[in-house]
Amino acid sequence: MPELPDVLAYIEALEGRVLGRRLLAVRLRSPFVLRSVDPPIDSAGGRAVLGLRRIGKRIVFDLDGDLFLIVHLMIAGRLHWKPGGAKIPGRLGLAAFDFPTGTLLLTETGSKKRASLHLVRGVEALGAFERGGIEVLDADLPAFHAALRRESHTLKRALTDPRLFSGIGNAYSDEILHRARLSPLQLTRSLAEGETVRLFEATGTVLREWTERLRSARGGGFPEKVTAFRDGMAVHGRFGQSCPACGTAVQRIVYADNECNYCPRCQTGGRVLADRALSRLLKDDWPRTIEEMEEGPGIIPGTSIRSPRRTSSRRPGA
Repeated sequence: MPELPDVLAYIEALEGRVLGRRLLAVRLRSPFVLRSVDPPIDSAGGRAVLGLRRIGKRIVFDLDGDLFLIVHLMIAGRLHWKPGGAKIPGRLGLAAFDFPTGTLLLTETGSKKRASLHLVRGVEALGAFERGGIEVLDADLPAFHAALRRESHTLKRALTDPRLFSGIGNAYSDEILHRARLSPLQLTRSLAEGETVRLFEATGTVLREWTERLRSARGGGFPEKVTAFRDGMAVHGRFGQSCPACGTAVQRIVYADNECNYCPRCQTGGRVLADRALSRLLKDDWPRTIEEMEEGPGIIPGTSIRSPRRTSSRRPGA
């Protein structure tokens, strides 16, 4: 799923292409991508783009007439900049947004169509898409600490909860926790003061570093290789490969549609997190689906968890 650095890369690329331009028309190939009915999507046609913003992992086009076009890419949705009037791809295409400067295509791989498009009127309607999480790049340590301690969760769950932190998902939470040398299963309210400081600093550093990396890689082009698995990541998507910090094989926990990657030497005191202990610990602290993680009100019980290999059944330490 595109997360904060990826969404910012899209927004920066779009600003130079559509800001101040008129959205000529919205073409839909899949009627299911549109999740709103009033105002009708055709009313976006002919509106000038006054601004672009991010709400969590959503991209918002501010249109004149107090309209807001909201794109949520979810896991497999992607944006592509093409010459004007480009055809929407048959199998993967969801929608096209035509501008005088070119056409923005919205596509999605996979059979589960989760990407969504909303058109709403007024800032009050736009505010309904705010989940309440703090913007970590703008937050100070006290605000970060308050958000972290608001509920008792594992660190992995807390970082990816949009009601606590805005824009962080599965990939960058792995990288943040590795940088902070903290277990993904340590509970938020068990953190010592120094550990909270380490997590706060790691969060800002990782997100800023990757935002700059993606900006540099994009140059003046449009980001076409948006992926959760990037060269240069320390642990995410690197199961079985060597940790760049200590050389230990990266381990993972697989659950629902996601996985948690970690270094046992750097983060869990050398322990490989055990399956049965994880099942007990996480069954009430992990969403069953990505939709529940993004949209659900809170804790979702009943998650099924696998581990790469079974060791002890003791409760894993932090």
